[in-house]
Amino acid sequence: MVSRFGTFLAPEGSTGDIQGFTKAGELPERSMIPEERRWRLEDIFASEEDWEAAFAEVSAACDDVAAYRGVVFASAARLASFLAFRERIEILAGKVYVHAVMGSHEDSSLSARQAMADRATALVVKLGTAFAFFVPEAMKAGREEIGRLLEELPELKTYAFFFESILRMKDHTLSTGEEEILARSGDLARVPENVFSLFSGADMRFPRITDELGEEIELTEERYYRLSRSTDRRVRKDAFEGIHGTYEAFRNALGAMYSGSVKGDLFYSACRRYPSALDASLYGDNIPASVYDTVIDTVRANLAPLHEYMALRRDVLGVPELHMYDIAAPLAKEPKEGIPYDRAEEIVTDGLRLLGEEYLSVLRKGFSSRWIDIYENKGKRKGAYSWGSYGTHPYVLLNYNGTLRDVFTIAHEMGHALHSWFSHATQPWVYGDYTIFLAEVASTTNEALLSEHLLSTSDDRERTLSLLNHDLEQTRTTLYRQTMFAEFERITHSAAERGEALTPDMLCDAWRQLNEAYYGPLMTIDGPLAMEWARIPHFYSAFYVYKYVTGFSAAVSLSRMLLEGGRGERERYMRFLSRGGSAWSLDILREAGVDMTTPKPIEDAVAAFSRKLALFRRLLSGD
Repeated sequence: MVSRFGTFLAPEGSTGDIQGFTKAGELPERSMIPEERRWRLEDIFASEEDWEAAFAEVSAACDDVAAYRGVVFASAARLASFLAFRERIEILAGKVYVHAVMGSHEDSSLSARQAMADRATALVVKLGTAFAFFVPEAMKAGREEIGRLLEELPELKTYAFFFESILRMKDHTLSTGEEEILARSGDLARVPENVFSLFSGADMRFPRITDELGEEIELTEERYYRLSRSTDRRVRKDAFEGIHGTYEAFRNALGAMYSGSVKGDLFYSACRRYPSALDASLYGDNIPASVYDTVIDTVRANLAPLHEYMALRRDVLGVPELHMYDIAAPLAKEPKEGIPYDRAEEIVTDGLRLLGEEYLSVLRKGFSSRWIDIYENKGKRKGAYSWGSYGTHPYVLLNYNGTLRDVFTIAHEMGHALHSWFSHATQPWVYGDYTIFLAEVASTTNEALLSEHLLSTSDDRERTLSLLNHDLEQTRTTLYRQTMFAEFERITHSAAERGEALTPDMLCDAWRQLNEAYYGPLMTIDGPLAMEWARIPHFYSAFYVYKYVTGFSAAVSLSRMLLEGGRGERERYMRFLSRGGSAWSLDILREAGVDMTTPKPIEDAVAAFSRKLALFRRLLSGD
């Protein structure tokens, strides 16, 4: 998520044991990880005492905010004083928050660390409440008055876009009393999502199946990811039926949860006078609904390459019928050798050389200055992310296990990290963070550049096939599958807006029809698949998933420009990394050379997919 405290990205890395630090099958204690392989949170606060002092300062400032209530726009000097005060306290609060939360991620078993994180979370809520009067007062002051104040003092002109983004929300902002009612209903609005999270994560129990080694294991969502990629078709089928069959047993409850979530979206969009829930979701980023529709329409018009991929998948797997439990099975042998972490850094650096020395110098600084927490330990948060706060260098959490996928994760997360680095170094705090719409662009561009580098330097057929398999799956799961998700959300919300009931039967039918269309005539749509919609947590944050498609498509276009261009393209890309949130996301991308209001970036991504599919087919045939 994007907040004033930086960009926090969902886990996407791998886990595993650290060879050399533990006995087989055991994870090390945090203290067993060499210091140079752990991130250095002391760069934020040198000691717990320093953190406590900053905490106390922010807490006191929450009370000091009241002095500005009702007088922020009394004069240009008063406005400048308030904005300077707000910036100083928000930056300090960001440091307090990320230091505490990242500290808790090192080892969740340490209650003292968790307590610090809980205190920091409560503090930023308190601070947000204290500053809550500012936006309503800005809207009351109005465009003309604020424009006059910004002209009076040169230092205030920086805030022109900031106030533009606030004031454009005026038509969708209610009275103070109405806004208070909506704010109080926030917890109620989150009930469907919270219930789903608890139900699927804690209460739901999946059956036991026999794995590839003949061991009986209990299915979980985490294990399903691995088992769905098993080379043993029986294991894939059992896992598929076990997961989706369990969701089928609760179809009515799950249908009610999702229907409740959609009704909540419609309620809030109607209260704020938006034409639809889709428009409400896109308005904050100034994204027209036509962009969302263009994504779906363009992918729909380019399903033929995906159908060809499914035909190839059936042939490579040697199955008479392709089923949904075959969709993620590897089509090439994955390299078994472990990649030492230092070598992984070298591979990533080599793969990103065309970005130039300015980029590489910061990348090397991140590698050498303990920005990264590398290995898994007992109690450490799973997956991978990039995070930080304005006024700190970025941090990256990994759970490195020596796989090629882990190497791509390093490139991905350092893409986020350097995007933040250059934005923070160039932009004032108010524009320091980039939007979620842009969040996946730099990270995915890094992955694309690394992939092209590895493909161009590979002289091993199996490794090349494995790399191509990875790239093809990235496109399938992001460009095609996330678009299918986006279309499902459009179908369900449109139906609800027409007054139609979102029954389990309706939801299952819509999901089945989408899968039939996207994966084509060669795919056998097994009965249990109809409940897959119920497994997607992103559906409780409506109209979010399309951003994965736009980010992926933009990254493909940018990586192609960088690979085929020269100094000018590199400099334009570096300007993109430095823009933060200083303009509308579509404009920032357009300046970088990608116009997401047109089908072209998506068509370019499809074309890249087709090229790699053709190469994959040729290599398989021995050409």
